[in-house]
Amino acid sequence: MMIQAHAQLPLGVHLNDEATFGNFFVSAGSTAALALEAIRALSSKSGPDTFIYLWGWSGLSHLLQAACHDARERGYAGQYLPLDEVAGFAPTELLEGLEFQDLLCLDGLEAVLGRPDWDLALFHLYNRVQVQGSRLLVSAHSSPRELACSLPDLASRLAWGSSYRLDSLNDLEKQRALQQRALFRGLDMNDEVARFILNHNSRELKQLFECLDTLDRRSLAEKRRLSIPFVKEVLGL
Repeated sequence: MMIQAHAQLPLGVHLNDEATFGNFFVSAGSTAALALEAIRALSSKSGPDTFIYLWGWSGLSHLLQAACHDARERGYAGQYLPLDEVAGFAPTELLEGLEFQDLLCLDGLEAVLGRPDWDLALFHLYNRVQVQGSRLLVSAHSSPRELACSLPDLASRLAWGSSYRLDSLNDLEKQRALQQRALFRGLDMNDEVARFILNHNSRELKQLFECLDTLDRRSLAEKRRLSIPFVKEVLGL
C-alpha cells in the first residue's frame, strides 16, 4: 500500500535542501520560536502533539520541509506535499496510504479546501492518520476557523490541536534572516551590506534569498567577498 501511494505522487515534488531548522530565522520569544520548538518535537516524536496547524504568510513552506528533512534524518518516513502543485490530481488516489508516513506535511490547504472531493478525502486522511498514530503538520494562510471548507466535520478537525501563526518579519528581522542564510552558505555579510541589499531589492524574503543565490554564485566564481561595490556590480545598480 505504501509503494502504491508513493507511485501515484506526481513527479517534481521534492524538498529544498536549504529548508532546515538550522537556517530558519526566529526572534527570541516570538510565536515563530514557539512554533519551531513544537515542530521540532513533532518531527522527532519527542512531544505530545500529533497534529499542528501552521498559518500566516511567512516561512510556512520552509518549516514544513524542514520538519520532513528532520524526520527523514532521524530514520522516520516523512512526506511533504505542496497542495497547490497537486490540486489537479484526484485526491482519493493521491492521498491513499499517506497515513503510513511517520510525518505527513500538507502545505497550502487553501489551494484545495472548499472543493467537496478534496474536503472529503482530507477528512478521511485526517482520521486515518489519527488511527495509525502518525503525525500531521499542515499550513494555510488563514486561521483554522477562517478556512473556506465545505465539510463541517473537516473544519472542526482542523481546529483541534496546536495552532501557530507566523507573522511577517520586520526589516531588521529580514536583515538578520538574510545574514543568517549567508552564514549558512559560508558567506560573511556585514550589517552595511545586508542593509544595502534590503534597501535596493524587494523586501519579500523569497526575492531576498534569490538575490543571495546570485551573489553566492558570483562570489564563488570570482572569489570575491561580499562588499557594496560587488553587490552593485552583480545587481546592476
